[in-house]
Amino acid sequence: MRLTVLCPHFAPDVAPTGEVITRIVEELAARGHDLHVITALPWYRHHAIEPGWDGALARHEIVPWGRITRLHPFPTDKSNLPARAAAFGVFTMAVSLEAVLNRFRPDAVLAMSPPLSLGAAGALAARRNRVPFVFNIQDVFPDVAVELGRLTQPQLIALASWMERVSYRVADTVTVLSDDLAANVRAKIGTATPVEVIPNFVDTAWIRPGPADNGYRAELGLTGRQVVMYAGNVGWSQSLDLVVDAAERLADRPDVAFVVNGSGVARDGLAADAARRGLANLHFVGLQPKWRLPEVLNAADVHVVPLRTGLAKASVPSKLYSILAAGRPIVASVDPGTEVARTVERAGAGVSVPPDDAAAFTAAVAGMLDAPDRARDMGAAGRRWVEGWASPAAVAEAYEALFVRLAGRAR
Repeated sequence: MRLTVLCPHFAPDVAPTGEVITRIVEELAARGHDLHVITALPWYRHHAIEPGWDGALARHEIVPWGRITRLHPFPTDKSNLPARAAAFGVFTMAVSLEAVLNRFRPDAVLAMSPPLSLGAAGALAARRNRVPFVFNIQDVFPDVAVELGRLTQPQLIALASWMERVSYRVADTVTVLSDDLAANVRAKIGTATPVEVIPNFVDTAWIRPGPADNGYRAELGLTGRQVVMYAGNVGWSQSLDLVVDAAERLADRPDVAFVVNGSGVARDGLAADAARRGLANLHFVGLQPKWRLPEVLNAADVHVVPLRTGLAKASVPSKLYSILAAGRPIVASVDPGTEVARTVERAGAGVSVPPDDAAAFTAAVAGMLDAPDRARDMGAAGRRWVEGWASPAAVAEAYEALFVRLAGRAR
């Protein structure tokens, strides 16, 4: 089949969603499909165009499996929602023009959200070519922004909610990562558009259990200590104030160190708060190269996955499965009964506590540190569980089957 893929990030960009769609495209290409990817110039790391990619509004690449078109995303301060929305709007218009006017004639179109606006671009490209449109939802918008208090004006919430419903309804199928997200979407559109669950994946051949006292730990001077780590986007969605509180409560334990590995809009504020409290046991480390991810994950004795109240119903962090693949135990601070909590429980890979509860979170972390044998058993259980879960090839096969089914129905 010939497939058009619209996405905000693609390798070598380092955004988690970019890594997901890149691997899906590679697996589809390995299955013999011809693809045209329309995406942004790499910009995720610093919210600015990466050196070597600047100087042009668009770049075109011919690759063995097809073509990549990279367009300027007009990056802005992530905390400035109006500016960010405007940038997404301009980027979406550019993607729409490229998807509609280029000579590539697909058999199906796949678009990824966020941003939600790519749903409109995907629908236009699909209608132009009279082919099916599949809309993949990684995070439900505007629910996340509303829960975080980043979007508060009733008129804007109403407009965003209307855009969300329209974007879902113009798709032939909406795909989501979990049953929670499927229920969320179905509650908004009823039976107007079919909703299917196709989870993200983890490459268990690449991310494997390894020694904790590795080069990453040595660079931080943490060899021989117990390390509690958060690795991922340092944004408003994550309750990383819990990590700061836990570091303060456990500051009398010289054998324990906390690490926040990553970048994002909340990082500077968290680092300043830790400095005011004099927390020498809390280390902030910048985003690492992709090739180093297995080493970073293995450097922890305990990983934490903290999401603010309400957000686990609208988002499933991809880092969850990477942690399981590394064979490390998890303390999840999330809404009970949601996909993250259920996964940790099903896998026997750790414990979950209510969101935004500093005392419960610290107690769970301390409990893991005080029972290292139990923690290692949980990590091993998580590894066994994720090995039988979903491989990149299986996810690509699920998308392929969906495209074939929809294309046959359209004919």
